[in-house]
Amino acid sequence: MTSHPALTLEIKPLTREAFAPFGEVVEASDAAQHFTINAGNTERYHDLAHIEPGPDGRVIVSIFRGQPRSLPFTVQMMERHPLASQAFIPMSGRPYLVVVAPAGEPPGVEDLKVFLARADQGVNYATGVWHHPLLALEGVCDFLVVDRSGPGHNCDEVQLDRHGVIEER
Repeated sequence: MTSHPALTLEIKPLTREAFAPFGEVVEASDAAQHFTINAGNTERYHDLAHIEPGPDGRVIVSIFRGQPRSLPFTVQMMERHPLASQAFIPMSGRPYLVVVAPAGEPPGVEDLKVFLARADQGVNYATGVWHHPLLALEGVCDFLVVDRSGPGHNCDEVQLDRHGVIEER
């Protein structure tokens, strides 16, 4: 058990600019390269995330089903994937929380950033970026996940010395 008081973490809206140090926001927006295809019937939002399978890896597509979390929520741990990126695309029409910290040394609670992702926004965590596992809100949420399969250890977990608390806005 930690002897330090928990730090309250501020929730900010998920934007391309704010999330850029951690990866990419995957969304159909005017900021993305887009063009019409299929005889004018479809708008293609092109190349929205840099998917990195890492050395000797291959890109895989999975569905993760996240159980809802209640606020206030205490952030006690973080994880990272040192060999590859990992993209999460929501499929359940519900907002969710994204907790990240810069790649590198294990983070402290003061390094954490919390974003509220809309139901139409996905995220791609860059290789080595620290993040909290799924934080679904309001109900069970499915996510299409694009990540790596291959040799080598690709998941590090750390317990935080001091916890962070995410409260209702």
